[in-house]
Amino acid sequence: MIKENLEEVEQRICEACKRAGRDRSEVTLIAVSKTKPISMIEEAMEAGIIEFGENKVQELSDKYEQLPKNLHWHLIGHLQRNKVKYIVDKACLIHSIDSLRLAEAISQEAIKKGVTANILVEVNVAQEESKFGVSVEETLPLIEEISKLSNISVKGLMTIAPFVEESEENREIFNKLKQLSVDIKTKNIDNVSMNVLSMGMTGDYEVAIEEGATLVRVGTGIFGERNYNR
Repeated sequence: MIKENLEEVEQRICEACKRAGRDRSEVTLIAVSKTKPISMIEEAMEAGIIEFGENKVQELSDKYEQLPKNLHWHLIGHLQRNKVKYIVDKACLIHSIDSLRLAEAISQEAIKKGVTANILVEVNVAQEESKFGVSVEETLPLIEEISKLSNISVKGLMTIAPFVEESEENREIFNKLKQLSVDIKTKNIDNVSMNVLSMGMTGDYEVAIEEGATLVRVGTGIFGERNYNR
């Protein structure tokens, strides 16, 4: 099932790239494996996937220890400061930075462990009460502060768009994030590259790709419905 699902997702990514006049190599698929067992991750690996996304620090750490070290783990869920020490040398990219205090904690732990932490700033473009992330207006000032920290590198932006029936409804959200990243890039801030746009999930990743996503986070479309009954 996973192999067939991945083939369908791959085809949709290719078609979205074609519509947008983009090269397929510009978009990386992250298989969101939260709540999924090791056996399902191994099935995805057999189909060629090496990028996996997890919501929880504990789950990412456990899977990191059990699986081959050539995999790239993305922390896409909210990160608490007291959990930073467990993740800073395991995640290839932390997608969910939404405060200077969190960035400072990451910087301190990265210095201790002798690594550079790659991060994305999470932007709550739709200003949903239930979501984490900074507002569009707060993003540049936060990035300017983070850029002064040691052992931390801002690679771009992330957003979680609203859950909608029609993916078209999120086009404006994705377009706004893309414009924001372009604006920030022109500032040429040290330690800030803005090459990564993490946006789009199972329900709307094609629209996200058309609007410039470089990372799409697909869980249900690959693994089926989530299982919270473990």
